[in-house]
Amino acid sequence: MPHPINIKRVYEPAGEADGFRVLVDRVWPRGMTKEKAEVDLWMKDIGPSTDLRKWFSHDPERWEEFRRRYREELAKEPELIEELRGYARKGPLTLVYSAKDEAHNQAVVIREVVKG
Repeated sequence: MPHPINIKRVYEPAGEADGFRVLVDRVWPRGMTKEKAEVDLWMKDIGPSTDLRKWFSHDPERWEEFRRRYREELAKEPELIEELRGYARKGPLTLVYSAKDEAHNQAVVIREVVKG
């Protein structure tokens, strides 16, 4: 990708370096207004399925299996991945998420897949 793909918690303030901001959660973040989120797009269909999200429950011990299962889900949504690649070709892209764990969340996996 010619431009950076960043990941950032939705609760952190938006910055100029963020470029195009895409919320990648299936569920809108608790306590967050659309104005505060400052996202350009809410791509809720790219978030992990409800079953996978509940199974994972942000347990770091389940991370590798979550990554494997989630990549399988993403493989069934190639148009969403290609849409994100299109934004990254135009300028900086920031995948925004709400999880507390910055190392174990869907945005990390999405960035890996988008970068190819």
